[in-house]
Amino acid sequence: MHPIETNRSLDERSLSDIISANLHSPRLRSLETVKSSESLEGLISPSIRSSVGTPRDRHNFEPHPMIGDAWDALRRSLVFFRNKPVGTIAAMDPTEDSLNYNQVFVRDFVPSALAFLMNGEPEIVKNFLLKTLRLQAIEKRIDCFTLGEGVMPASFKVLHDPLRKTDTMIADFGESAIGRVAPVDSGFWWIILLRAYVKSTGDHSLADMPDCQRGMRLILTLCLSDGFDTFPTLLCADGCCMIDRRMGIYGYPIEIQSLFFMALRSAKSLLKPEGEGKEFLERIDKRLQALSYHIREYFWLDHTQLNNIYRYKTEEYSHTAVNKFNVIPDSIPHWIFDFLPMNGGYFIGNVSPARMDFRWFAIGNCMAILSSLATPDQASAIMDLFEERWEELVGDMPLKVSYPALEGHEWEIVTGCDPKNTRWSYHNAGSWPVILWMLTAACIKTGRPQIARRAIEQVEQRLSKDGWPEYYDGKAGRYIGKQARKFQTWSIAGYLVAKMMLEDPSHLGLIGLEEDKKMKPALTRSASWTA
Repeated sequence: MHPIETNRSLDERSLSDIISANLHSPRLRSLETVKSSESLEGLISPSIRSSVGTPRDRHNFEPHPMIGDAWDALRRSLVFFRNKPVGTIAAMDPTEDSLNYNQVFVRDFVPSALAFLMNGEPEIVKNFLLKTLRLQAIEKRIDCFTLGEGVMPASFKVLHDPLRKTDTMIADFGESAIGRVAPVDSGFWWIILLRAYVKSTGDHSLADMPDCQRGMRLILTLCLSDGFDTFPTLLCADGCCMIDRRMGIYGYPIEIQSLFFMALRSAKSLLKPEGEGKEFLERIDKRLQALSYHIREYFWLDHTQLNNIYRYKTEEYSHTAVNKFNVIPDSIPHWIFDFLPMNGGYFIGNVSPARMDFRWFAIGNCMAILSSLATPDQASAIMDLFEERWEELVGDMPLKVSYPALEGHEWEIVTGCDPKNTRWSYHNAGSWPVILWMLTAACIKTGRPQIARRAIEQVEQRLSKDGWPEYYDGKAGRYIGKQARKFQTWSIAGYLVAKMMLEDPSHLGLIGLEEDKKMKPALTRSASWTA
């Protein structure tokens, strides 16, 4: 095996350099938990408050005018249950029919939760975690079928009865969603957010509650149960995550696998070893080993690996097979040969028998970096790809959720002629500002803050003036999405989180996990399918 070739930026600094530099700031000298600048586990302290123009601190420097507007908009989106904030609604566009945008979505609330945690306001996050945990306990039925006990809701809404002065919370587990697909990612985000809450507050009592411990075990039971699987990855239906419409991601989508990996690692740090916890911790360790190897080995694509696949023989039989999934080289799409640079690489969208989805998916790759599913070399190569293919992946408005767009006959077959997922729109290679926070976190973790800074500067030119749209259309992301809601809450929160993390990299400890050296084998390039 040969090391991945990377093209590191001239002004690149390592994460330890960034943290060490910031520790000279008087505001960050209270980082009492930092024992080693190498450790992400010590990068957050309950005493820290962000100074990025939040209502708590506007005195360190002149903030961008967007920041005040963003905080005002975020607070207007708050949803209350019995006079307590329990989340933020998806969008507040007064010009459009609300549909389900007036609900609190689990995945949508994550950037809002991070913004409040970074600003020293953990109460809403605690309320959200507890209320969704209560909803998990509800019997979940679609027609005559009962869903698994551990399924978390996709969303919930609060109905206020002013006459009776009562509040009612109604959850949607997929029975009302387009396509009737249960949200596989909701449970993962819930565990990840629980860990972020503990890291931010230093309060382990919430995670240690019997109900929270049981909630985590129920989620993990759905994922770790024995079945017919021959792979450690999770088999999923189309539309089971942020891409919630038919887009050909059925099988083993990289977004779910990255979130699964991060949720397993988060749960490992939260589960108590007493009682059933010990068995789950053992199963988590085994799955993490297998999952990390599988993704790093079979999902990774760089120039060398693409050349290997291009030369594959087919119809191999026995355990010595090189082309283990019997991928037909003629199925490689033509665009990938020009898109993939000599330096750089990424985790492809899907790998299953006789099928490789070579599309780029932003969330899966960013979360792979944050969870350390990507090796340091792979993480650096993904950053190289951003720099080499900026116009394609970022364009005028960060960030493409997928690349490239499905067009023509392929679009008809894969999406079912979905009028919302036309080429370069919505989930079909549309540009989503919310992903800015994941990109920023990944940039800080890999020591490439200049990439995040460039992306944020592009966002600041338009996002607020355009009314905080949900997504942008076009090959370069130049046009407000044709069906995009304005004042989309996670577009607002994603910007705030990105700004706060870039100004105070210690916030990375909420969402970033350092590499687990115990996970073997450690692959140096992860680009070979050879035995």
